[in-house]
Amino acid sequence: MSFSPDHLLNTLSKFSLPTGYLIGFSGGMDSHVLLYAMVVLGERLPAPLRAIHVDHGLQSQSTTWAGHCQSVCRKLNIPLETFSLQLKPIKGESLEAVAREARYGVLAREIRPGEMLLTAHHQDDQAETLLLQLLRGAGLSGLAAMPELTRFDKGIHARPLLDSTRNELTRYATDVGLHWIEDASNQDIEFDRNYLRHQVVPLLKARWPAMSRTLSRSAGHCAEADRLIEALLSRELEQIHDPADGTLCVSLLNALPAGQLAALLRLWIGRSGYALPGSAILERIITEVLGSRLDGNPLVSWRGAEIRRYRDRLYLMSPLPSFDPCHSLVWRGESELSLPAGLGTLRFQDNQGVAGVSPEPGRYRIRFRQGGETCRPLGRGINKKIKHLLQEAGVLPWMRERVPLLEVDGEIAEIIGVCRCEPDGQAPIFRHLKITWNCPLPWRRQPPVKKPD
Repeated sequence: MSFSPDHLLNTLSKFSLPTGYLIGFSGGMDSHVLLYAMVVLGERLPAPLRAIHVDHGLQSQSTTWAGHCQSVCRKLNIPLETFSLQLKPIKGESLEAVAREARYGVLAREIRPGEMLLTAHHQDDQAETLLLQLLRGAGLSGLAAMPELTRFDKGIHARPLLDSTRNELTRYATDVGLHWIEDASNQDIEFDRNYLRHQVVPLLKARWPAMSRTLSRSAGHCAEADRLIEALLSRELEQIHDPADGTLCVSLLNALPAGQLAALLRLWIGRSGYALPGSAILERIITEVLGSRLDGNPLVSWRGAEIRRYRDRLYLMSPLPSFDPCHSLVWRGESELSLPAGLGTLRFQDNQGVAGVSPEPGRYRIRFRQGGETCRPLGRGINKKIKHLLQEAGVLPWMRERVPLLEVDGEIAEIIGVCRCEPDGQAPIFRHLKITWNCPLPWRRQPPVKKPD
């Protein structure tokens, strides 16, 4: 079988109609073929076309590659956006993984609603990915390798060349006279994928010439089985998942057969948009978090995510930014005040909803709990530790030092979002003041959503 623009159009016609096509253009042979074939299709495409190039800044000649991509797109009359990164991987990190994560971060930010990202992964890439996953001991999801179509941020990610081999694409590129970049690092067999490509795959193909096609077919079978298992697990997940805050019920999780736990956790984490953890991390979640005491505060983290437990709920979140509880802010009457460490904003309004008030200068401060503070909650007539009030209000343990406190003349007047205190009532300005905390982080336990019978 040979590659052609018509063949590409047949593949694209299987997908839903996008608002536009965004081609990830590296300047290499495969992405150049994809871009050129899309241009040849021209008005036969149902949506406009544009390209994007990401320079990782990892090689000295990368700026030359960006210039090459600009020249190609200018000749083809295709809009191109280029982005330059200066990646500095930490010792021990996979250079390929760091570059891939950074590249897809840019693509996710730049893709438009309903747009289809097209990348030029082909059949040989798929076979190499399957072999790498086997060598890493991956499960069924990993062996499904690269899907042809998947949701991607605000749009869709499609790989329309997965049924074409590298040789077929090279033949087409040569026939139409394309000139592309040859990245010297692709010959470096210190990288696992390159070692497979140059040392292992040629031996396998010498014995099994159709290896790429048959391995890609195996990946397809794994993907089909994975989708079936996911559909079955989705029913279980629905029973233990609380849509109010995205948490899972620990007691219901622990009642499930041990063999289902890792698969359910993977499904939950993947659907929440976080990187999937490896087997060792999943085992730690099961033993250290699900197996912890009810009053424990366990934490397991991995790249870009962490899982915590509070009472009978399991929380999945991005790692909390570093935070100094000694931080404080003076409030001078602004209608909005930005809080540190990603804690959002405080909005000050009178009780008629009119923004902006005029407090006496120097009396009002926003601070955070450092331990041992007390206050007298309005209407209760007793002194209480703020720690206990936060516990009563269901504030998550890791957020208790991050709840903003309003201080008036050195006394705590309000635990914002929780309760007001007696000095609050003594300050005339607060009789008409409403303070709203717009926090982007989950900070207190939400009442569970009742599921229909």
